[in-house]
Amino acid sequence: MNTSSTQNSGKSENAYRIMVVDDSAVIRGLLTRILESDPHVCVVESVSNGEIAVKRLENHNIDVVVLDIEMPVMDGLTALPKLLQVKPDVQIIMASTLTRKNAEISLKAMRLGAADYIPKPTSSGELTKASDFKYELVEKVKALGQVARTGQKAPLPSATKGEQATTSGSAVKPKTEAAVSSSLYPSKSITLRKDTITKPDILAIGSSTGGPQALFDVLGNLGTITQPVVITQHMPATFTALLAEHIARVSSMPSKEGEDGEVLKGGHIYLAPGGYHMVFEKQGVNTVIRLNQEPPENFCRPAVDPMLRSLSKIYGSRLLVLILTGMGSDGLRGSEVVTAAGGSVIAQDEQTSVVWGMPGAVATAGLCSAVLPIKEMASNVRQLVMRSAA
Repeated sequence: MNTSSTQNSGKSENAYRIMVVDDSAVIRGLLTRILESDPHVCVVESVSNGEIAVKRLENHNIDVVVLDIEMPVMDGLTALPKLLQVKPDVQIIMASTLTRKNAEISLKAMRLGAADYIPKPTSSGELTKASDFKYELVEKVKALGQVARTGQKAPLPSATKGEQATTSGSAVKPKTEAAVSSSLYPSKSITLRKDTITKPDILAIGSSTGGPQALFDVLGNLGTITQPVVITQHMPATFTALLAEHIARVSSMPSKEGEDGEVLKGGHIYLAPGGYHMVFEKQGVNTVIRLNQEPPENFCRPAVDPMLRSLSKIYGSRLLVLILTGMGSDGLRGSEVVTAAGGSVIAQDEQTSVVWGMPGAVATAGLCSAVLPIKEMASNVRQLVMRSAA
């Protein structure tokens, strides 16, 4: 059976309308049951390939598409631009098993306008038992469902180092994210802190949903700086290794996953590996990476908060933090520690965030010295890191 529709009379009229696209009828059924377990989510279409998905989107009001990569007739990467052409504001989550090939395709898909990705368990049995996957899928669908309802586009990242933007993408202005409604983050409530930083000794970046695109934009336009750059992006292991490679291609600085015991070098970029918190300790004159598998924080490992707490102890007022687009509030508690120690925090603004959860949390808590569009981040950071040392 190639397609089915769900009309659940028990659902709210405002429930987010979802289309599941996967060539396995078993997987489609399992994904549908997971999504339908939430009263705010309704799966209205379930189809077996990208070609059918494009046709159904032409005639149905869909907020979010959960799109498999490997399918007959038309695969997910081929279908992606066609879906966005039919409905530019539809939010697309790439769902694939965790292989290097699929991770590479998912990263490419996000450059072409997919809003997010989710690593899919390798079998129906694993999927049935995967509580973390179920939680993540439902929360991402709800967050992006709300994004789809706003109908306002945010710009895609600019092309860097010879790359060309290849589509008018689907990233749109968010009003909320899954766990926290936008009413908690009204833009008018933002109070900026005085910029007290002199010349930072390190740049730390935290990001989640929409983060790869934002990282490419910031780091691709930052140029070479003398400070080390450390990043926590919510991603599984296979993805973080590839993301580090992609960052190296667009940036003027070397980029790699951080390794336990590694000494930070100026002008190098270090990305927290999936499945590990990346924290730091001082050894003599050096700052050393320490990886651990302590419990997730904010449902995430790696998480931004432990990274920021450890950096604050070492760098104090000479720590500069960027909180970019992402669901949830990871980075909020860490940013509180950073500002208490005299460091500075800059958040991505609502208009250019895919989901204004993480940056919205720090911005409306009064922790930021600036709240900026993604296009202004690199130049602003460059001005700060080029300041004269006090």
